[in-house]
Amino acid sequence: MAISAADVMKLRKMTSAGMMDCKKALVEADGDFNKAMEIIREKGKLVAAKRADRNATEGAVKARISAGKGILVCLGCETDFVSQNSDFQNLAEAIADVAMANFPEDLDGLKACKMADGRTVEEAVTEQTGKTGEKHELAFYARVEAPYIKEYIHKINGKLGAIVGFNKELPLDIAKGVVMQVASMNPVSISAADCPAAVLESEKQVAIEKTKEEQIQKAVDAALKKAGINPAHVDSEAHIESNTSKGWLTPEMADKAREIIKTVGAEKAANLPAQMIEQIANGRVQKFLKECTLEEQEYQMGDGKQTVKAAMAAVDKDAKVIIFKRFSLND
Repeated sequence: MAISAADVMKLRKMTSAGMMDCKKALVEADGDFNKAMEIIREKGKLVAAKRADRNATEGAVKARISAGKGILVCLGCETDFVSQNSDFQNLAEAIADVAMANFPEDLDGLKACKMADGRTVEEAVTEQTGKTGEKHELAFYARVEAPYIKEYIHKINGKLGAIVGFNKELPLDIAKGVVMQVASMNPVSISAADCPAAVLESEKQVAIEKTKEEQIQKAVDAALKKAGINPAHVDSEAHIESNTSKGWLTPEMADKAREIIKTVGAEKAANLPAQMIEQIANGRVQKFLKECTLEEQEYQMGDGKQTVKAAMAAVDKDAKVIIFKRFSLND
């Protein structure tokens, strides 16, 4: 049957799909709008399956706050061109509204929530994939509950956002400063007390290995200097070969350096003082906690001499952060 331009425009308004996609769907459905809409939806699923392995590194982070509850959600896509499209932004805003209204527990719960037109959020995202031809995904969702909540979305690209819950209301400037701190400094936890055990254990092991490597390198460097060899000239096999060809090392010095690196390194590794290694590693973990836990970080909105905890206490000694969530498409 003949498909009129008016029919194509009608289906486009109903689905937001491209003109050619709408025309093809109507032709295939013999002018049946319900069937045509289903064809477009199925096309979206097919495109989504084909694009599943693509990276959605662009998109939009949105936040909502209402009556002691807040949500942070991100709709991702492949290109900046698509992320700036009004259809994409409108969908991201609609999903944020649905998340706030339903306040689901997790990402899977949000995907199952119904949009205003009856589709699930997951279906709406899949259909958007079919319309643009590139991957769309719900990249992140989190919710918070607190007596006072403040949000921040990076205004330049909209790909970074944070939401912070406080135990009580705070002046806007300090609340905004703290949520911007979370967004920019990406703390691992509120304080050392609630830092995940797995994170602490990982940092401890990294610190131990780094300390061991440094102690071994110190011993090797000292032995090299004693033999009259510049450690910087032999810090890798490539440098040894390069510096030998340049005449900065004789072949004999190069062989001597290799022998020292091998034997002194092995001897030092076998005789590292465990207690000293543990003490240095613990110091590094404490430095990590100071730099990476919110309360102990230097407050970026101040003069750099106060911690976040001190900056909040200066305004209200009882004020505390009780929860935060952060997401960035650039991390």
